[in-house]
Amino acid sequence: MGNLLYVIAVILVIAWAIGFLGYHASGLIHILLVIAIIAVLLRVIRGAA
Repeated sequence: MGNLLYVIAVILVIAWAIGFLGYHASGLIHILLVIAIIAVLLRVIRGAA
């Protein structure tokens, strides 16, 4: 389950980068980035514990 969370986070970061650099999309892209960062942080915190 942890690996799936990490993969989803990476996909969201890539989608944000494409959207931000390619389309200058609305706030939805930034929300996806925040979700991805939270997912990565949870993975790091749970992995360290």
